Amino acid sequence: MTTTQQTDPVALLRGLGFRAATDALNAFLTHATAARFSPIQVVEQLAVLERQHRDAINLASRTRHATLGKYKLLDKFDWNHPTNVSRELYEQLQSLEFISRGENALFRGPCGIGKTTLVQNLCHEALRKGMRVRFSTLASMMAELLKQESLPALERRMRSYILPHVLVVDELGYMPTDARAADILFNIISRRHLKASTIITTNLAYKDWPTIFPGASCLVALVDRFAENCHVMDMDGESYRDLTAQQFRSKTKGGKPKKKS
Repeated sequence: MTTTQQTDPVALLRGLGFRAATDALNAFLTHATAARFSPIQVVEQLAVLERQHRDAINLASRTRHATLGKYKLLDKFDWNHPTNVSRELYEQLQSLEFISRGENALFRGPCGIGKTTLVQNLCHEALRKGMRVRFSTLASMMAELLKQESLPALERRMRSYILPHVLVVDELGYMPTDARAADILFNIISRRHLKASTIITTNLAYKDWPTIFPGASCLVALVDRFAENCHVMDMDGESYRDLTAQQFRSKTKGGKPKKKS
């Protein structure tokens, strides 16, 4: 190690394993010197700075693995658009206490009403609190699991859906599957039962689930386990995407310049 490296405090911190950005470390050390921080204050604030940086990296990593995708933040959500939605129930779910109790949640309503957006925001809050989250559409989940060629391979893949604190099965009801898919979903729900939270979004009532899993003998047991400790958020109203499309077409049509006669 050269003399310059020995007297460079940032390089010394790097040698100890600090990961915080160089600019942030230099800015802090400059401020600490000007403010005449005590040695204890310097150590405490360096630890806070490093912890914040590591927490941010950890959150970014878990967010990528959660596969939430892009979504609208909750402060952009129009609570006046759905004709039926319980904001009170959603705020209760936001506390995440239902997750700590291993309870489930069902977001049920027509396409485009905002079910997935509300669930994605719940997942983001869970990630911020240090929880592991896995978000997937039913179609994507089954596409991954049904292609496994052996039981050991299937079991390894299923762990990524069984182990998280929160599992979201999005869009149940938009594409039909088969009895084997129902068996796999039942296996996942059963192994998470009363241990971890599963959230499902769907446009179908429970009685209509057989249309998605025709001929599945396990369907009654699947619904029974999922619904046992489940918070139900029923929503209704016009599709937000359809409304936006209508407004866009109306604006475009109205915005065309009139031809001169």
